[in-house]
Amino acid sequence: MGSLAPGAAGAPAGGRTARLAPCRPGQRILCRQKGGAATGPNPTDRGRPGSKRHIAVDARGTPFGVLIGPANQHDSRMLAPTLDAIPSVRSGKRGRPRRRPNKLHADKGYDYRRCRQECRVRGIQSRIARRGADSSQRLGRHRWVVERTHAWLNRFRRLSVRYERRADIFLAFNILGCALVCLNQIRRFC
Repeated sequence: MGSLAPGAAGAPAGGRTARLAPCRPGQRILCRQKGGAATGPNPTDRGRPGSKRHIAVDARGTPFGVLIGPANQHDSRMLAPTLDAIPSVRSGKRGRPRRRPNKLHADKGYDYRRCRQECRVRGIQSRIARRGADSSQRLGRHRWVVERTHAWLNRFRRLSVRYERRADIFLAFNILGCALVCLNQIRRFC
């Protein structure tokens, strides 16, 4: 009997691993995991998996912090993580840099005791419209700024529809879009 040809029955030639080797966890996405992380059944899109962008902006619409979450999660649950996503800002004054805004305007979807408490713990004055008491016309003076920022981000086609399965990549694209919006703000006002 002669010797076997190289790579015929042993390890693959060239140091490559066999393609039929068991995969590591997280290496492959199965059909049942199609939506990826930070997705949930979208109530406005017939239950298809979707994501929602949570964003904090200033009075001119410049984005401060952005997060993504499942489409079926209520907005009020993401208030604290969105406020924590705001990076510290150097104001030119002495002392520690300011990390949080002074005041928060929010719509009636955030009218919960825990939301007001989260703002109070962080030292933020909350201006949250009350359900059944405040009219939505007064709130519209502040709310349209956030909606305009969402429209600016939706101009980037990659952000209007989520194509990525991995949540970290989709969040990175959202952060890149926010950086481009900030760059456009600087060009416009300077």
